[in-house]
Amino acid sequence: MLITALCLGLLAVVLAWPVPVLLARAAWPAGSPGVALVLWQSIALAGGLAMIGALFVYGLIPFGANPVAGIRSLADHLVTGSVPAGTSLDHVLALCGALLLGGHLVLNLAVTFVHAERQQRRHLNLVRLLSEPLEGRPSTRVIDHAAPVAYCLPSVTHSATVLSRGLLSLLDADQVLAVVAHEEAHLAQRHHIVLVAFKSWHNALPWFPIANRAENAVALLVEMLADDQARRAVDDHTLATAIALVGSAGLGREPGARFPTEAADAAAFVSSDRPADLVTPRVRRLLAPPPRLSTAACVAVVGSAAALLVLPTLLLAQA
Repeated sequence: MLITALCLGLLAVVLAWPVPVLLARAAWPAGSPGVALVLWQSIALAGGLAMIGALFVYGLIPFGANPVAGIRSLADHLVTGSVPAGTSLDHVLALCGALLLGGHLVLNLAVTFVHAERQQRRHLNLVRLLSEPLEGRPSTRVIDHAAPVAYCLPSVTHSATVLSRGLLSLLDADQVLAVVAHEEAHLAQRHHIVLVAFKSWHNALPWFPIANRAENAVALLVEMLADDQARRAVDDHTLATAIALVGSAGLGREPGARFPTEAADAAAFVSSDRPADLVTPRVRRLLAPPPRLSTAACVAVVGSAAALLVLPTLLLAQA
């Protein structure tokens, strides 16, 4: 089983550093964000399984010739309070590490989901009290706030899209339609589940640099997916201008500066020297759409994602 543990450890290292770094730097995800999101989820799941599996298999080496026999032997020795010959401190630490890491990840995921659900429910109740429905759209709520704000609040029964008075005064009708379509896409595609999962991973391993990189990359991908859905309701320039308007308002302006009110102004907005955010890549993508992956390339990426999920299981089964 030592070879299996080493293979799982090598897979964990590869999925923890070079693969996510290369994917985060790649240009193709902007053209096919849905396929890239599938790959990111596969990398996270397979990396976690490989990391825990490597520790667990290494710790089971003194207990049996394969993981199944090792688990049975471990259970027997726990009952009798004994350890088999050849057990070292390394094996005990590996077993403890696997159990602690697995429990930590699962518990953190559960806590993050429960906390997020409670916050969303509380926020949704406040919005219902302090807002009024947008004319013609009862599920879209309008709050009396001067800043241009738009977001969605997912719920099992009554999800809502929230807009501010400042946003309605800033955007024209088509741009408001673009924003609403974008937020409704988040709700329909359940993006909050993916975001909470990656946030949980980052919270569980804050010292793990790739967890932060993955969370940021996935956040941008779900915004691009929602943009693609909004593009079915409005043209690209309208959507890009709406994003630039709200983004420039959120980042602040110099006194006397004006908002980008046309597509040409949106192009100037993305070419200016600004801090990295989720706005600039989206506007640039809409103004100069990147090529989508071919069907063959999409099949290859999805196949690779499936293979990554299956590989740790196969290694454990053949140990």
